[in-house]
Amino acid sequence: MSLTSTAHQLVTLASEGGGGGNHESLNPYLTGGGALLALLFLLWVTTRFNRDR
Repeated sequence: MSLTSTAHQLVTLASEGGGGGNHESLNPYLTGGGALLALLFLLWVTTRFNRDR
C-alpha cells in the first residue's frame, strides 16, 4: 500500500461521514460561547494566582 493510495482512502472515508460531519444537536453559537466563557474563566484564575505581591 503506497502513501498516495492511503491518502486517497482517508479522503474518501472522511467525505462519506454522513452529512459532512455536522450534527443536529451541536449549536455553533452555544459551543463557541461555552468555549469563550471557559477561556475567560481560565484567564481570570490565572490573573488571580499571578500576583507579584
